[in-house]
Amino acid sequence: MPNPGPSTRLKRPGPQNVASRASDLAFPSPLAPMDRVMTDSETTSSLEPPARRSVAAWLILLTVVVIGLTADLVSKKWAFVNVTEEPVVLVYEEIIDGVNPIPWHEGVVVISPDLLDFRLVLNRGAVFGIGQGRRVEFVLFTAIAITVAIAVFGWWTRSRAHLAHVAIGLILAGGLGNLYDRVSIGAVRDFLHMLPRWELPLGISWPGGTTEVFPWVFNIADVELLVGMGLLLIHVHLSDRQARQMTSDAGEKVVVTTAPDQASEEPLPEE
Repeated sequence: MPNPGPSTRLKRPGPQNVASRASDLAFPSPLAPMDRVMTDSETTSSLEPPARRSVAAWLILLTVVVIGLTADLVSKKWAFVNVTEEPVVLVYEEIIDGVNPIPWHEGVVVISPDLLDFRLVLNRGAVFGIGQGRRVEFVLFTAIAITVAIAVFGWWTRSRAHLAHVAIGLILAGGLGNLYDRVSIGAVRDFLHMLPRWELPLGISWPGGTTEVFPWVFNIADVELLVGMGLLLIHVHLSDRQARQMTSDAGEKVVVTTAPDQASEEPLPEE
């Protein structure tokens, strides 16, 4: 068998070739074969559209808003007609001038023993009566908050983040319910009073002198606002925890394969 010429003689790769090969493994060429498994977070972010483009997301949001707003307005109307002996007539001009048309009445116990009763109050402040006498500021603030909530729904949440959609729907329902009262009546109608006749111990009192454990009167809209914000915080916590878990698992879910390394080549034996 003829001896191979210099052009056909195979040699071991030198140090320079080994370094080049290591570089190729670390930074593979775009033309090199590569199989990559996408992580769940990448798949979700690339395939799941924002909520504003999802019909299902809009249906969930609007359903929660309609149900929540209806429950709030209907319950207020019922309370101001039935809790006192005579229906309470609400005149916008009188309420704006500070007139209180609600007659004195005993709270109607709903859940015994003294856990919840109905007590009519016109609230000229915010949730639980905070910030009395700032109607215009609260109208503007509520309008801005509703706009922000809609923007958060459309641009911040994804199409399948249904917990967030329910939360934002509750926030919108509560905000719209109280906004309606401030604009059309001049004050917010409250009627729910928790823990009536429960007194603070040791002679302790709240600022203003009241000694009740829970002196605030609220409505369904206030409940919807608080529950909605709580659910939104839960959604943020769960999303953050899921993102951290996906990040920690990303190294296990990404597989990179390159072309098999060429076998070590020995010089062909001479015959």
